[in-house]
Amino acid sequence: MKKKIALTIAGLDGSSGAGILADTKTFLAHNLYALNVVTSIAIQNTTGVKDKFDIDEDILDKQLKVLFEDININVIKIGMIPNKKSIKIIAKYIKNYNIKIVLDPVIASSSGYKLLNEKGIKTLKTKLIPITDIITPNIKEAEILTNCKINSVKKMKKAAEKLYSMGTKAVLLKGGHLPGKKAIDILYDGKKFYCFKNKKIKSNTNFHGTGCVLASSIAANIANGLDMKISVRKAKDFVTKQIKHSFKISPKGAKYII
Repeated sequence: MKKKIALTIAGLDGSSGAGILADTKTFLAHNLYALNVVTSIAIQNTTGVKDKFDIDEDILDKQLKVLFEDININVIKIGMIPNKKSIKIIAKYIKNYNIKIVLDPVIASSSGYKLLNEKGIKTLKTKLIPITDIITPNIKEAEILTNCKINSVKKMKKAAEKLYSMGTKAVLLKGGHLPGKKAIDILYDGKKFYCFKNKKIKSNTNFHGTGCVLASSIAANIANGLDMKISVRKAKDFVTKQIKHSFKISPKGAKYII
């Protein structure tokens, strides 16, 4: 049986917990063949991002060009994009292909390091979101994208509607940052809301890479022929399982899940 091929376009995390390396491990766990294009090199360890080195736009363009002219790609997961020019280059390549696109709009790291400036955010909203099949922001990212404060499930739904109006085919708004014993995520496809509830897993440290793994798992499920709702549900189950088996590679920082 021929394997499906998934491309991740994202940053390189040297500690291998997030970005293209987490995506690649997730694709392999779903029996996909993984391609990758590096947008930025994050200088980080288990305690957070310390700095980043953005890949020159010409090199980014060349990475995409050689893959698109040679390989039939089934799904693309997009993560961290460092600037306006890089977003435009990526959009140029994917807008003319019938490839499913999952966008995880990474704007800042969980440790608070800003990864995309205001011009980049605007370009993300106008050039990339409109050509995606699903976007997967967390509460903080959704607040930045919508300019709305989100502190309840009702406001999550309103934000999901606003994000959907930007042109994407579906929105998965992750509510793990809301207070409460359960993590509530909202999927909106323009017609109906689907609510996913999971009991929060207690930990004295953060989990590293959960957003990347969730988005790449959704992408893998889509590539394997599942519809959006089932792809999201199975991806959430996959991430929950990984969190339950999380581990530390250093006593200083976050837990890793894959």
